[in-house]
Amino acid sequence: MSAAEGPLVVGVDTSTQSTKVLVVDASTGRVVASGQAPHTVSTGAGRESDPRQWWDALREALHQCGDAAREAAAVSIGGQQHGLVTLDAQGDPVRPALLWNDVRSAPQARRLIDELGGTKAWAERTGTVPGPSITVTKWAWLAENEPDAVRATAAVRLPHDYLTERLTGEATTDRGDASGTGWWASGTEAYDDEVLAHIGLDPALLPRVVRPGEVAGTVHARDELPFSRGTLVAAGTGDNAAAALGLGLRPGTAVLSLGTSGTVYAVSTRRPADPTGTVAGFADARGDWLPLACTLNCTLAVDRVAALLGLDREAVEPGAGVTLLPYLDGERTPDLPHASGLLHGLRHDTTGGQLLQAAYDGAVHSLLGALDLVLDADADRSAPLLLIGGGARGTAWQQTVRRLSGRPVQVPEARELVALGAAAQAAGLLTGEDPAAVARRWGTAHGPVLDAVERDERTLARIAGVLSDAAPLLERESNRN
Repeated sequence: MSAAEGPLVVGVDTSTQSTKVLVVDASTGRVVASGQAPHTVSTGAGRESDPRQWWDALREALHQCGDAAREAAAVSIGGQQHGLVTLDAQGDPVRPALLWNDVRSAPQARRLIDELGGTKAWAERTGTVPGPSITVTKWAWLAENEPDAVRATAAVRLPHDYLTERLTGEATTDRGDASGTGWWASGTEAYDDEVLAHIGLDPALLPRVVRPGEVAGTVHARDELPFSRGTLVAAGTGDNAAAALGLGLRPGTAVLSLGTSGTVYAVSTRRPADPTGTVAGFADARGDWLPLACTLNCTLAVDRVAALLGLDREAVEPGAGVTLLPYLDGERTPDLPHASGLLHGLRHDTTGGQLLQAAYDGAVHSLLGALDLVLDADADRSAPLLLIGGGARGTAWQQTVRRLSGRPVQVPEARELVALGAAAQAAGLLTGEDPAAVARRWGTAHGPVLDAVERDERTLARIAGVLSDAAPLLERESNRN
């Protein structure tokens, strides 16, 4: 390892599929070491993971970083949002964690909305209308379907909370990740006693919410990890809030994140409250807000379509008339938890490449449909969209976003923005800086800008029409057996 100019920090991204670790020079933003280890996610009706795998993956990824990790002065965890982690009195998982893309709690989501005043009341109270991705609905599902697991639960955590607690021995979370639970009130920035009482969740089971810039603790699990005594641990945050830090995001700049899920978000100084439920009114990790819309089906769904067709993911062909809604895991935006993929307009002369392009179009249509709701009224809608995530460097993704948005697209050169945002948060503990300012100093958002092209209104209208006409079919709960 070459000599660093400043102290080293560790940023962690514990995502759905893997844990990634970056060791970063806090002065320059240079990545001096990295590591990655996979997780296992269940298939079938649910989406679950054993939290102990996340810890094992963190240890392995840190081991891959070698001596650089041992020299780190601070660490922070960015993690997948919404996952329900239930721990017993010994701190061991009661059962596998229910992940964000487990939609079995759709009936509980509908019931909770009705029982606590409707969508407008929920939006004003928590910033978010609960769908099956939101943690509060998962606890309600667990209480209804696995009451023994609820009785055995002595602590409730989110994925990033679980790892932070194993690092420090302290039960903590942050406002960014807490705002995605459905039991944290965005108006008061505190746990909502009425919601918790309604779902039968004792607030004593929840972690303390650490303030932005506050130290969550110091590493105490030194025998298992390559950290020295006194290594500082930041609050950490949810993956989208961490990526916003990693970009050094300023209010009004729109981000499209193309990963297993797709997200559209922007930093705002105004507390969001969308009664339609399309936009989740999350908090960010700094003290502002992060209105966000999320789709369940993005790169993974499009890659699955490519695999079914026996095509490379870039083998798209232009063509009009065919529509493919790639709702392979149900969908969150639009709110269709029971939907499956839908194909319309197939002809004798339709090619595989045209079908694949239609899958891209369907995925991007869902994201762009929420963009205007995410942005404040005074945001510049002609400014470049920041394109991040695993799909951001794919030509087919870039060209589809350009064509359907009609806006320029900027692709930051920095990779692993969630881990970089966590690293910036850790660096802020050492320097006293705003983590977003740290990331701007590092130049993480720098990258090429692709010029705008004429917006493809015809394709947008066709997809919207098919979606409207097929609504009864997409809303129907099907039996997969």
